[in-house]
Amino acid sequence: MKNILKYGFIIIITCGIFSCVPQRKLEEEKAKRESAEKELASLKTSSMECSTKLTEATQLIADNQKTIIGLQKDTSVLGTSYRTLVSKFDKLNQINEQLLDKYNRLLEGNLADTKKISGELQLTQEQLLKKQDELKILEAQLNTQKKSLDELNAELKKREARVVELEDILKRKEDASNELRKKLSDALLGFEGKGLTITQKNGKVYVSMDESLLFASGSTTVETKGVDALKKVAKVLEQNTDINVMIEGHTDDVPMVGKGEIKDNWDLSVIRATSIVKIITKNSTVDPKRLTASGRGEYFPIDLGKTSDDRKKNRRTEIILTPKLDELLKVLEAN
Repeated sequence: MKNILKYGFIIIITCGIFSCVPQRKLEEEKAKRESAEKELASLKTSSMECSTKLTEATQLIADNQKTIIGLQKDTSVLGTSYRTLVSKFDKLNQINEQLLDKYNRLLEGNLADTKKISGELQLTQEQLLKKQDELKILEAQLNTQKKSLDELNAELKKREARVVELEDILKRKEDASNELRKKLSDALLGFEGKGLTITQKNGKVYVSMDESLLFASGSTTVETKGVDALKKVAKVLEQNTDINVMIEGHTDDVPMVGKGEIKDNWDLSVIRATSIVKIITKNSTVDPKRLTASGRGEYFPIDLGKTSDDRKKNRRTEIILTPKLDELLKVLEAN
């Protein structure tokens, strides 16, 4: 009788311990999902800031070029005015010399003529002084305009150099994406068109796998053919260390009947993404810090139809490969 009570007590304690495991695992998965969502939001914000700063730099260069063109026109007009004033100044000097000569010759002649010539001489001298002042003002304006033009040209050259640097970095990132896509296509040659597609957009490479390639319906365990495909992806990631990896799980819009740790489509999509991360890390030396598991549930469908074929397209997992933007961010921060 004592042995029966003893074994009964042990069984009750064991059941209590194991009943806590699913709840704790679910909490861990939720924490991972929240971390992944935060990191995804941060990456999206960084990408938007990069695009915004690049657009602002390009627009500022265009504005500076317009300003320089305006200054060049103003400088040309001022130069023409300056040359005109110099010509007039020379003519006035010539007239002044002629009047002085007449004045000296007529000084002893008719008093009235002498007064007239004297008045004209005084007026000419006043005009000369006025033109001299105008010339000084124009010279100052020309010097100021030239200084502004030189400064703008220098700033424009700096910004053009930055834009060239940005464009070079972006081109290298695009080339890296193209090369990565080719490596993945070569590695997954036997899988493309059989539940797996590889596409490239916005500088990222998307490896999309249908549910039929990876999971049985409602399951979170990757099947053998899916494991083979993921091992090939992992080998490519090993050789390209400057690539960040986001694994996104997607479901259709049919509500999940909750059982065990999987309560709804959110849980299913997150756990599937996590299963793929574990296969990649288990079968390669890829740094886990580069990997992010994310569940999207049914909220990002690629087909809005309600037929079984439409919903089948939405039950997928996407591996999103993004070249790191460290160089680009450093250039933008330097601006």
